[in-house]
Amino acid sequence: METTQAITVSATIQAAVSKVWEHYTLPEHVMHWNNASDDWYCPHAKNDLSIGGRFVYGMAAKDGSFSFDFGGTYTDIKQNERIAYIMDDNRKAEVIFSPQGNETKVTVTFDPEMENTRELQEGGWQAILNNFKKYVEGV
Repeated sequence: METTQAITVSATIQAAVSKVWEHYTLPEHVMHWNNASDDWYCPHAKNDLSIGGRFVYGMAAKDGSFSFDFGGTYTDIKQNERIAYIMDDNRKAEVIFSPQGNETKVTVTFDPEMENTRELQEGGWQAILNNFKKYVEGV
């Protein structure tokens, strides 16, 4: 039986926390990194980064076979430090930005869903975070 214990993924990015925050939160950047593999993409992103504000990120297969919106509502925001939100299916998530000199560690902790294995979810969220790291370090 699957456990509901939170899953945590992280990446250390070679950039200042202000740049990391901006690239994580601005829709024009989100659309460049929010996919777990090269055969998916983010066709649209909207983000009202305020407590009670909502985000909606499109996730779609490039071959057109499947797409869905990933969204939620913000419950806590501390600029350049922390974002907490509740996903549309009522799962909680938290993103911590930890400056370490010229680097920033981003740690994402989220409640798993029950449709996919923990390993699949952890791998998918880690892949998205790895894409984020590659994008930020490349621009």
